[in-house]
Amino acid sequence: MNYPIIDAHCHIYPDKIADKAVEAIGKFYDLDMYYDGRYSTLVDFGSKIGVKHYVIFSVATTPKQVRSINKYISDTVKSSEGLMTGLGALHPESEDIEGDIADIISLGLKGVKMHPDFQKFNIDDKKCYKIYELCQQNNLPVLLHTGDRRYGYSNPERMKNVLEDFSFLTVIGAHFGGWSCWKNAAETLSRYKNFYVDCSSSFEWLTAEEGRALVRAYGADHVMFATDFPMWNHKTELERFMEMGLTDEENRLILYKNAIKLFGIDESKIM
Repeated sequence: MNYPIIDAHCHIYPDKIADKAVEAIGKFYDLDMYYDGRYSTLVDFGSKIGVKHYVIFSVATTPKQVRSINKYISDTVKSSEGLMTGLGALHPESEDIEGDIADIISLGLKGVKMHPDFQKFNIDDKKCYKIYELCQQNNLPVLLHTGDRRYGYSNPERMKNVLEDFSFLTVIGAHFGGWSCWKNAAETLSRYKNFYVDCSSSFEWLTAEEGRALVRAYGADHVMFATDFPMWNHKTELERFMEMGLTDEENRLILYKNAIKLFGIDESKIM
């Protein structure tokens, strides 16, 4: 591997609640979690596969958690000495969305992360449109969990509605744009140039050929490498990525170039 790597999808938690948070995620998805969700664990195992930078965040399950989560993520980024980029948490039920976004900007966070399944909202619900409007105005990318056969909160048709209504908003669909509905997502969403995807939490269920087809459908310039820490083994995820047999330029775009562009990461920090 001669490529620097940016892991563009990492959940981290304060040490005192990390075990409880990871246990809850494992129960929600009925999965055995690989890691413990701590910052130190992320850096330890990521460095073993050549990760040079991490995009970190956490999800607010209630509006009152938003400000404290964002302070924690910001403090972690500042103490990382250039190793981390942070995204801010938002919750659609917050009574002060404008204030929350202003706080995200003042903290130096570079985008927004929301999880419609955890937070129980439809991504095309009009109550979310204030968030999208403000993020579009402030050039904040929005990373959304997308897809799940059990729920309809973020299915491809709902994502299509968002992309149609906010053509200048950068939207990132986690899990190749639609976990468990990958093909439908690519067929529905790949034509939108403001829509990007990461490949997190997907290789467990996709063949190398299926993964490669998704990359080619979206275009390698619209895909980012990501592990969904703390869910999967870094080494295994990178091996599965490389099994797709992409070109050198496709690898470079997905492993680091696209994340640099989308999140404004200092390239000198990873090369």
